[in-house]
Amino acid sequence: MSFGSRGKLKDTSLSTSAESNTNTKRDKILAQYSADAEILAEFELSGVSGKSFDYSRMVLDPSRLVSEQKMTAYLSKIQRGGLIQPFGCMLAIEESTFRIIGYSDNCFQLLGLERQIDSKQFMNLIGVDATTLFTPPSGASLAKAAASREISLLNPIWVYARTTQKPFYAILHRIDVGVVIDLEPARMSDPTLSLAGAVQSQKLAVRAISRLQSLPGEDIGLLCDTVVEEVQKLTGYDRVMVYKFHEDDHGEVVSEIRRSDLEPYLGLHYPATDIPQASRFLFKQNRVRILVNSTLRLPHGCHTQYMANMGSIASLVMAIIVNGKDATRLWGLLVCHHTSPRSVSFLVRYACEFLMQTFGLQLYMEIQLASQMAEKRILKTQTLLCDMLLRDAPFGIVNQSPSIMDLVKCDGAALYYEGNCWLLGTTPTEAQVKDIAEWLLSNHGDSTGLTTDSLADAGYPGAASLGDAVCGMATARINSKHFLFWFRSHTAKEVKWGGAKHHPEDKDDGGKMNPRSSFKAFLEVVKSKSLPWEVLEINAIHSLQLIIRDSFQDTENTGPKTLSYVQKSDTAAGGMDELSSVALQMVRLIETATVPIFGVDLGGVINGWNTKIAELTGLQASEAMGKSLVNEIIHADSGDTFKNTLSRALQGQEDKNVELKIKHFGLDQQQEVACLMVNACISRDYTDAIVGVCFVGEDITYEKVVQDKFIKLEGDYKAIIQSLSPLIPPIFSSDENVCCSEWNAAMERLTGWKRDEVIGKLLPGEIFGSFCRLKGQDTLTNFMILLYRGISRQDSEKLPFGFFHRNGEFIETYITANKKIDAGGNMLGCFCFLQIVMPDLNQPSEEHNPRGRESISESEEAYILQEMKKPLNGIRFTRKLLENTTVSENQKQFLDTSDACERQIMAIIEDTHLGSINEDTLQLNVEEFVLGNILDAIVSQVMMLIREKNLQLFHEIPDEIKMLSLYGDQIRLQVVLSDFLLNVVSHTASPNGWVEIKVSPTLKIIQDGDEFIHLQFRIAHSGQGIPSNVIHEMVEGGNQWTTQEGLGLYMSRKILRRMSGHVRYQRGQDMCYFLIDLEIRTRKERQRNLHAKTSMLS
Repeated sequence: MSFGSRGKLKDTSLSTSAESNTNTKRDKILAQYSADAEILAEFELSGVSGKSFDYSRMVLDPSRLVSEQKMTAYLSKIQRGGLIQPFGCMLAIEESTFRIIGYSDNCFQLLGLERQIDSKQFMNLIGVDATTLFTPPSGASLAKAAASREISLLNPIWVYARTTQKPFYAILHRIDVGVVIDLEPARMSDPTLSLAGAVQSQKLAVRAISRLQSLPGEDIGLLCDTVVEEVQKLTGYDRVMVYKFHEDDHGEVVSEIRRSDLEPYLGLHYPATDIPQASRFLFKQNRVRILVNSTLRLPHGCHTQYMANMGSIASLVMAIIVNGKDATRLWGLLVCHHTSPRSVSFLVRYACEFLMQTFGLQLYMEIQLASQMAEKRILKTQTLLCDMLLRDAPFGIVNQSPSIMDLVKCDGAALYYEGNCWLLGTTPTEAQVKDIAEWLLSNHGDSTGLTTDSLADAGYPGAASLGDAVCGMATARINSKHFLFWFRSHTAKEVKWGGAKHHPEDKDDGGKMNPRSSFKAFLEVVKSKSLPWEVLEINAIHSLQLIIRDSFQDTENTGPKTLSYVQKSDTAAGGMDELSSVALQMVRLIETATVPIFGVDLGGVINGWNTKIAELTGLQASEAMGKSLVNEIIHADSGDTFKNTLSRALQGQEDKNVELKIKHFGLDQQQEVACLMVNACISRDYTDAIVGVCFVGEDITYEKVVQDKFIKLEGDYKAIIQSLSPLIPPIFSSDENVCCSEWNAAMERLTGWKRDEVIGKLLPGEIFGSFCRLKGQDTLTNFMILLYRGISRQDSEKLPFGFFHRNGEFIETYITANKKIDAGGNMLGCFCFLQIVMPDLNQPSEEHNPRGRESISESEEAYILQEMKKPLNGIRFTRKLLENTTVSENQKQFLDTSDACERQIMAIIEDTHLGSINEDTLQLNVEEFVLGNILDAIVSQVMMLIREKNLQLFHEIPDEIKMLSLYGDQIRLQVVLSDFLLNVVSHTASPNGWVEIKVSPTLKIIQDGDEFIHLQFRIAHSGQGIPSNVIHEMVEGGNQWTTQEGLGLYMSRKILRRMSGHVRYQRGQDMCYFLIDLEIRTRKERQRNLHAKTSMLS
């Protein structure tokens, strides 16, 4: 990857920058797999007791290599141990016939089949119809669940054994050869047996979720403390902990609640080997695991010994999954321990999983918020450092405050400039800094910098002399011989022992795997390492590096470096004129906005009132200004809500989606209030002091009127439900068991599913999940929260909700849930109202067609397309004839380019109906192609225009990228890239204009057995860029386009999104560019397996 600008000497990336950290992550994981396998093999050789097994030694000195046999045995043991916990049993069935293909030995005992053994009816269950082992209704329920598309969403199935009539929870999941049915005995007295009991269990989780969502933001610690408290209430375990995985895969207990007589583990760190990588992979697949009695757990004696040393018998472990933009990751585990055997029902575990899914969503938002805050702080520091450079370069960044030490977390920093050193904090000596600089020049001379958490591991020969004070280092190379350094001390000083002090006289048995020994092993492992450098920190260092580098004149051959900067020439008056102009434009935008906007000062007095809010309330701006909003304008029902929102805003907290009722002052006597959903925005002056609050809202008056009628059951609501009027919004209702009880005509049109097909079915999982497919687990989780809050009498906010129509079309809506009560105030369930936010634009009708009567008929269009194909087929035939003649390599390349362009034309003809280009239904072809052929094809399509405009074309595409073999839809990718390139060339001014194409691979990933590469295309050009209205049409789209370019870019963007790609257009001072990101497969699973077999044979 190149950080260099066009035409300059290319720089290599920071040696362990964000990119290289990602690239080496997989290698570290593979190494960890090897260490895990070695530890398990060593333990099993040591005997069943484990007394001769020295875990600490294994952590400190793992073998470098593990044989293939050991690795295979390890993965088989961890992933498929071959044994189950005896409190339940297991059946594996063939999905199409329901015949048993595998079972656990204890099936005979738990299902009461011993008599059948004596009568030789069931000597062997292989081939037996699994439904015959249960009562007929139970067998039918199992068959129905197994036929469901999303089988896991219907768990658990309540079944009875045929011979004993005993109840079981049946939990189904699919594997590669069929369906596995786990059977857990259930008590008849268990209140969670019935469907209503399951709902009660979910309601219990919803109360915990409501508490999580009510917590103040920016405090991940409080979030973790709350979730362990709520899980302990749900499960009753003696100890509940949140266990976080750090970047280097070691773990830390970051939150804990425990029985008072138990030893605390809070703050303890554990080596990465404590949770093997294979187990982590399984946690992402099966997110909740229960161990009722560790003395009965036979497959993994290593874990049994570990728990015994901790004094724990039973455990429940839940995965904490964070869903990022690109992939999911295992952030940590929530671990429950009990000192005696303990079992919790599947429904309680399911409620816990529901809670953990919500916790993962909340945690991701907090992580994102923390990252944004850190980024803002870094940007502010960078701004101050730049200002210091202008006033006192380069020494201002080290001898003033803030300094470079404030940019990232570190223990010391240094500037090495003109052979001299400026040191801050804990650093090497001046001589050692010079030695490090010389080592960098001799060993990393082609790099712009280096980051490492261990100078010893990085190969610096003088690392031992630095001691523990300096272990980690980040460096940024300003130019040929000048550097910035940041230093970190070893990690051990960052690790704090939680709870009881670890006195020197308290000796651990290093051969036992208890928490204290693991902690000691961790200290040894990180003895010469610092905390790892985060991606955000690396990016901040690199940004400062570029700023400083551009501040110097590169005069290595002519003399010392001097700082070149431009003195400010703009006058204060000019700046004020510009600010005034911007302010006037903002005022104009607010006044003419199509949404209600109003503002108040610190005392709650109105100082802003736009046209839309005046229209909704019947109160003109001249009348509203100066009035007290809470005392004169806000309805009494919303008085307390508004006071709380205003108070929080004045303290710096901006609330979102606050529902307010405002009095109506117009002539319409029937309308008493206007209902708004508002967001609070803090207003500040030039000193950053809060001077008021602005509210930006949305009119929801009509929705509230309809909802209130349903909530209070006023009038003939069934007549409204059954109405065919297009004015009635999509409405459905849930009973107390989250089953569908109403489904109006608008819902039938919106989903494609008839009322009689959904009534009585489960809303989460069956209707929305199986019938109406969802895009991901997060959507289902949020929908379940909304439903359970609704039937629990809790208010819910408007939720973005997307699902697939019966015909495969994706529908985007907002959904709200309101309680459904009878005249006596008794809960009957909840009503759900949907608001369509993105109508279908892919089926243009005549009334929406921007060309109106000029549109051609379908028959005329078909005729034109057919006529276009004839000469195109002739061109293709001629090219085929040329291919059969003797041609040179260059001529063959020209023919390949011609072929790509011809295929592109044919694809455009086939996709000529705009409605066929649908992100969710467009069928993509998969074929092998070479990236260079696409690049040649798109360049050939603009070369004539480039020559006509006398433009320069630059490209920075390494040969290894051009020769890259990929799998995907070559022609549609070619269509997309050629459209972006053509628009860039068309809007580049001439003469002296230029266009640049750059392709950069960022990282490779392996997903579901396939290897993918992330490619970034940058198509840049000089000049003012593509007009804003064209880019707006590309992003927003709509029924009408004012430009042909906007329509083309919009369609290309849709195709790119269908290929899981993204595009954005950036404007810079000297150039503008499209930045296109795309993940594409590099080889197929079949070929990967063939390659692996070939390697083994060789």
